[in-house]
Amino acid sequence: MTNKITPNPGCADPFDEESIGLAEALARIEARVRPVLACERLPIRDCLNRVNNEAVKSPHNVPPRANSAMDGYAIAIDSLVENDIAELEEIGAAYAGKPFTQTCNAGQCVRIMTGALIPEGTDAVIMQEQVEIGANGKIRVDADHRVGENIRQAGEDVSRGEVVIEAGARLNPADLGVLASLGIAKLQVKRKPVVAFFSTGDELMPLGKPLEPGMIYDSNRYSLHGMLSRLPVDIIDLGVVRDNPESMREVLTGAVSKADLIISTGGVSVGEADYIKPALAELGTTEFWKIAIKPGRPLTFGQIEASLFMGLPGNPVAVMVTFSQFVTPAIELLSGAPMRPPMLFRARSLERMRKMPGRTEFQRGVATLDKNNEWQVGKTGKQGSGILMSMSRANCFIVLPDDNAGVEPGDEVSIQFLDWS
Repeated sequence: MTNKITPNPGCADPFDEESIGLAEALARIEARVRPVLACERLPIRDCLNRVNNEAVKSPHNVPPRANSAMDGYAIAIDSLVENDIAELEEIGAAYAGKPFTQTCNAGQCVRIMTGALIPEGTDAVIMQEQVEIGANGKIRVDADHRVGENIRQAGEDVSRGEVVIEAGARLNPADLGVLASLGIAKLQVKRKPVVAFFSTGDELMPLGKPLEPGMIYDSNRYSLHGMLSRLPVDIIDLGVVRDNPESMREVLTGAVSKADLIISTGGVSVGEADYIKPALAELGTTEFWKIAIKPGRPLTFGQIEASLFMGLPGNPVAVMVTFSQFVTPAIELLSGAPMRPPMLFRARSLERMRKMPGRTEFQRGVATLDKNNEWQVGKTGKQGSGILMSMSRANCFIVLPDDNAGVEPGDEVSIQFLDWS
């Protein structure tokens, strides 16, 4: 008889055969999520971060006509004298919005300002710093110039009929400027996905009340609300759901009629008071419920009727890690945009980091530039999944792949900057 028990697989194990890898989890999310279909037509000022529904083609050239890129003098290159200085008579001026309407002939020039239309008879603009004013009032120009110099040609920025914004593009400030330059006042965009979220647990207390023994304040809903508020979604806060099957079924069935995505925190493990998994089995389907990452192994992804469901862990750091790695990509797909892989940068580790192979780890770090303008990174302190200060002080994740067996000072690691830092 042995004096040791045989443990069941647990969240502290480096490997769990029921867990799937990070890449596979993202692939399953991508395969399951379908974008919202409804659209709305909005003024372009209200379209920032929204997803464009249809490709936008330019109705005209930008700029519509050739104009000056500099303050200077519009001339005909044929007026210049090879290997000598030409003297040109100034016959007028052209300003942005006030063109010179006559023809400029050989031996003449037109004073021109940036943005003004190129006068008829001219084919170059000489910068004002590159001419001399003669005693007779004429300008003196050498021969070292070319046709088209300092001229913005019609359609140089955008040609008529050119696709300027693709369908499915998330609109940024420059896109709004492009639309405005084309005279487009409104645009058809995908409606915002609706995201409902709630916390679970009898131990959770609302803010503003004295903390009772055995209770904790509900921090997860505030972290979730903060992260969701940075995304183009409409938010429904469903509050705290107590630890009983009836309450769980009630909140899930009620959320289905309102939300494209339902998010919970807590209640997705294997404890006696964890009711997410059985409720999802009763009401919908489960795609996966364990991922080989740390923190955040217990994560349930499934569907209830037409609503997607993501059950995040209960520990505060695990909530933020799993949100950034899985919820954000799912919302991108729901919005109608493609899933964007995270941007990883190389950095030199400033300290030793313990790790066992088997899971991808997201340690919280602070990245700075060294004297060579290269990234270096150190941890924010203790890395427990319940230590929320490790997230508050961080500006990046230190991403250690599943086959990594630890890091020594000076080793190269990958870092992923936090969206909210």
